[in-house]
Amino acid sequence: MTEKIETGSILTGKVTGIQPYGAFVALDENTQGLVHISEITHGYVKDINEHLKVGDEIKVKVLSVDEEAGKIGLSIRATEEAPAQTAPRPKKPRKRQAAAIIPETEGQQGFNTLKDKLQEWIEQSSR
Repeated sequence: MTEKIETGSILTGKVTGIQPYGAFVALDENTQGLVHISEITHGYVKDINEHLKVGDEIKVKVLSVDEEAGKIGLSIRATEEAPAQTAPRPKKPRKRQAAAIIPETEGQQGFNTLKDKLQEWIEQSSR
């Protein structure tokens, strides 16, 4: 790995391979790094192939350099300006359906509290 690659630097690289989890980018003849799928662009990326293809020249920012493991973490997203946040649309109030008013007729029972019904139940059970 070359010593000139430092965390935070912005470089130009060439996409050499694409996997479901990210894209491999050659920074020079001897050095290659990985752009994780979450660092491809702002927003959700379902398929990397919709954004990159092998051979593309791209600008990347170096996120991390692990000399011992020989790994370089890269980001395309960090080289782009974040899209402006749009305010969420206000939710429309839901229309509530009014409960139907049913007139009481003789012999029809409506809602009674337990206290009101207790005496009636005692009388019914003793019959």
